[in-house]
Parts: sequence; structure tokens; C-alpha cells
Amino acid sequence: MTRVAFLGLGHMGLPMALNLIKAGHEVRGFDVMPAAVDAASAAGVPIAQFGVDAMAGAEVVITMFPAGRHVISAYQDELLGAADPGTLFIECSTIAVDEARTAHALAVEAGHRNVDAPVSGGVVGAENGTLAFMVGGSDEDFAAALPLLEVMGKRIVHCGGPGLGQAAKVCNNMILGVSQIAVAEAFVLGERLGLEHQALFDVVSQASGQCWAITTNCPVPGPVPTSPANRDYRPGFAGALMAKDLGLALQAIEGTGTEARMGRLAQEIYAAFAAGAGAGRDFSGIITDIRDAS
Repeated sequence: MTRVAFLGLGHMGLPMALNLIKAGHEVRGFDVMPAAVDAASAAGVPIAQFGVDAMAGAEVVITMFPAGRHVISAYQDELLGAADPGTLFIECSTIAVDEARTAHALAVEAGHRNVDAPVSGGVVGAENGTLAFMVGGSDEDFAAALPLLEVMGKRIVHCGGPGLGQAAKVCNNMILGVSQIAVAEAFVLGERLGLEHQALFDVVSQASGQCWAITTNCPVPGPVPTSPANRDYRPGFAGALMAKDLGLALQAIEGTGTEARMGRLAQEIYAAFAAGAGAGRDFSGIITDIRDAS
């Protein structure tokens, strides 16, 4: 049994914390949002009044925050100073690579350990304990984090040193954003050529165009019954989150001087989608914007 402070109990954090509890770990949680606290308490997560209270006696602190500025601010303002010496911080938010490395340096300077461990798999993966974790940190810290990550996820990959978990995440989600747009464009084109959705799916899902964006997140109702398209594009993974992640990709593209025209265009397309109807819709709902613009 490990004593865990879990900070950030939103749509992803809550089921992750519950899986740790089910596995026999001692978890105390906290969130700044009253609705998240109420939902977590109702689900059976012991709640602390403040974040630092959740950390009392904790061996591991897991954070799942909206953005990098929240992570760094929380580390500097309260968390690192309140933690017992040598506490392992597992940072599961999706943040910029530079922010992950800053958080790591702050933690080490304060006498703690840190890994960045962003996730992929969405709410369903969090609920089912089948998330993918991309982990950056030392071999020793990765080994210490692994038993907890294996409770919450199915595939855990050590990507290298500090920040490289976030690097893998930003590359993965750039591919995902680009491919989801390509799949949506292909279905709109197919519609206008007279192809039935099922016929196009039957071809592409077994041909060279096969990808996750069609076989799991198919953007039209029918072919994949579990896809968000069959529930009015309820996320899933919201368009606003894809816009955020592609913004991180753009930051990395510009910071490294990489020629990545498709990544830049995907960021532009999803930023516009998120500013409109896509903020609360699954990112596969980009197909509606493509139809409207054609």
C-alpha cells in the first residue's frame, strides 16, 4: 500500500484516483473546483480541505492540472514545501516540455523526485484503467512510479529523461489531430462523391488509410457504434483540449525550428473549432466545420 495525494479530480483525475483506491492504496484527494470535490466525495475518495492537507504523510503526489502554469505555481507556492523529503511527484497533466523540465528542476532542488507522465486514452481509458502513460525521468524514479502507473494504465513507456514524456505526448497528439482532420475531410469528400459512410469505412479501415481516427473515433454515425459521432459528439476528448495540445505542439515546433506545415495547419483549424462550437464537443466533430466550410 502506498500513501498517495491526488491533486486534480476532474474527468480524468477522479477515475484514476478511484482505480488506485480499488487497488488498495491509501488516497487523499483535493481539487479547487467544488463540483469536482463533491463528485469525488460521492464516489468514495477521501477529500482534504486543502491541497497541502492531502499531502500529509504522502509518499507520492500525483497532479492532474489544466495547464503548465498551474503546475509550476502549485509546486512553487505550496506543494514542494509541504511534502516530506524525497516525495515522488508524478505529474500527469499535459504541459509544455520546457514547463515539465522546470517542474522537475524545482522538485529536485527542493529535495524531491519527479517524473512527467502525461496520459492518452481519454475518460474511458481512465475509468477502465487502460490509459497509456508516456514517462520522462530517471530510471530510478520511473521504477518507483511504475507500480502506481500500472494500476491506472495498460501501456507505460519510459521515453527518456525529464520532459521527454511530454515530448512524446505532443508528437502523438500532433499526429492524432492531423489524422482526425484528414479522416473528416475524406468522409465529406466521400459524401459528395456519393459514397455511403459504411462503404468508405469498410474500405479504409482495412486498407492503407487505416488509423485510430477512423477505427475508434470515426467521425460519422454508424460504422463505429462507440464513437462520439453516435452520441452527438459528446467528448471523449474535447475540441478545446485538442486545440490546447496542438498549441503545445506549435510551441515545440517553433522552439526547435522544425518544418511542420501539417502540424501548424492542424493547430490553426482546431483553434478555430474550439473558439466556436467545438469547445464542448469531441474533437472528431471537426467534420461539421469541414462540411460547413465546403
